[in-house]
Amino acid sequence: MKYYLTKIIKDISFEKAEEAVREKLKEQGFGVITEIDVKATLKEKIDKDFRPYKILGACNPHFAFKALLEEDKMGVMLPCNVCIQQKNKSEIEVFTINPLEAMKGIGSADLDIMASEVYQKMNTIIKSL
Repeated sequence: MKYYLTKIIKDISFEKAEEAVREKLKEQGFGVITEIDVKATLKEKIDKDFRPYKILGACNPHFAFKALLEEDKMGVMLPCNVCIQQKNKSEIEVFTINPLEAMKGIGSADLDIMASEVYQKMNTIIKSL
């Protein structure tokens, strides 16, 4: 199984793809609590040009709370990053971590169950784009 979930969206602007991702996250109970504009950051910090690429830190507070109660080091895995990148002129890729793969190393049956629930939501988001 891959460590990420991905979808290519065709014939849509980067901005419209980002709007769609944010809406789909909201529909599944996630909010965006952090945002990194990789293109802008690389230009500002090292004066390098890069394709449009954003990292949205998505959080479902109910899952985050339960996960932190189960494993106090879970903060290193939060929030769930959802990335958007311009692949070429007519394709945008949206991808996120596969929670099933991410939780394997922790070894908690309760977190595995929660990871399955988060996987279903993230997979729904990715597939619905």
